[in-house]
Amino acid sequence: MTERLVKVYSRFNRLWHWSQVASIAILLFTGARIMGLHSVLPFGLAVMVHTVVALALLVLWAFVVFWLMTTGAWRQFIPSLDGFVEVARYYAWGVFRGQEHPYHKRLGRRLNPLQAFAYFALKMVLLPAIWITGLAYLLHGLWSHLDSGDQWLWLVANLHILAGFAVAAFVVIHVYLLTIGHGFRAHVRPMLTGFDRVDLTPEQEAYLETEEPGRLHPELRAKG
Repeated sequence: MTERLVKVYSRFNRLWHWSQVASIAILLFTGARIMGLHSVLPFGLAVMVHTVVALALLVLWAFVVFWLMTTGAWRQFIPSLDGFVEVARYYAWGVFRGQEHPYHKRLGRRLNPLQAFAYFALKMVLLPAIWITGLAYLLHGLWSHLDSGDQWLWLVANLHILAGFAVAAFVVIHVYLLTIGHGFRAHVRPMLTGFDRVDLTPEQEAYLETEEPGRLHPELRAKG
């Protein structure tokens, strides 16, 4: 295996990522205002912005799902127990002892087992919970006749808030993990340039050099 700088994040992949980052930041900020946790924005403006950004993000996610399915990139998010314990042990205390990360990114598997599990939970549990409860709350007028006393509305609202806090916790942990290991800039740079360090088999390296040379960084090999 040889470590090379390879373009693994397409332009759409990076656009999707940073659009999602901005949208989630706005949603958390306006959502906190709607809950009364701050008063930076007028309540009505916060509600409007929250609704518009949420619907725009929902449209973006629809395109992302289509892109993941048509490109086969969805396979990156399938959890695996192979190496899970080693990676969890590294984040629990190995990183504080200066140990090397036990997982090396591969061309077909960029996410380590812990990352894959976290993203799988995010995409299959948290985000659908946000979508369903948010839309149900927004469209309450269509089913309010079935909700005497607004009991179901109360449940929907609180589930939406709970899912929002879970997403906020995911963001905090995600940012924290970007600060360890090779450092914040080293972790963020691939999502800006598209190039990341991955281990290639001789066959993969030969294929990229012959068929897709643009995916290999013009500089020399990252290692070896």
